[in-house]
Amino acid sequence: MKEQVLSKAAELFLTFGVKSVTMDEIAGEMGISKKTIYAHFPTKTKLIEATAFYVFEQISTGIQSIRNENNDPIEELFQIKDFACQHLKDEKSSPQYQLQKYYPKIYSTVREKQKNILEGLTKENLENGIREGVYRSDLPVEFISRIYFIGIVGIKDREFFAEGEFSMNELTEMHLEYHLRAIVTPRGLKKLETLLKSGITK
Repeated sequence: MKEQVLSKAAELFLTFGVKSVTMDEIAGEMGISKKTIYAHFPTKTKLIEATAFYVFEQISTGIQSIRNENNDPIEELFQIKDFACQHLKDEKSSPQYQLQKYYPKIYSTVREKQKNILEGLTKENLENGIREGVYRSDLPVEFISRIYFIGIVGIKDREFFAEGEFSMNELTEMHLEYHLRAIVTPRGLKKLETLLKSGITK
């Protein structure tokens, strides 16, 4: 039951936002009593925290599966981007913004977990791309892995990108293309532009 509550809470929080969804609504959607939810999560804050970690783990597992396929480094980043956007429902409810504003401690913990995963992922992707000749050999890997993460966090900041100005999928797509164009070799650029023209990246 605990897993089912987390799954439903994740669906509702990502669709409508952590602030607006009530425990009553989650219970109603599941056809259970609110007491059943409280048996596993004594407060809404505890449920939000557990749900944030649940979503993080699901995305991390999915990303690892993509990495295990040993795809072309450029294609790999687009596949990860598509998977994350699909899983987060294009982040229509601005989960990062809401966590940061209303639940800063949870946000800080999740962000640190994201940082550790994404920096490691980016470093490995960069090293693979350099070995395969699609990324430049002179890249400062440590710097790029950090600045890429900062960009991912930054495009979700509503102070810089107001709600409705761009969809999260558009922002993520533009950020990834910006990142790749800065690091590819001529061979990598040819690969990137082929992917963009084919529409496979959308």
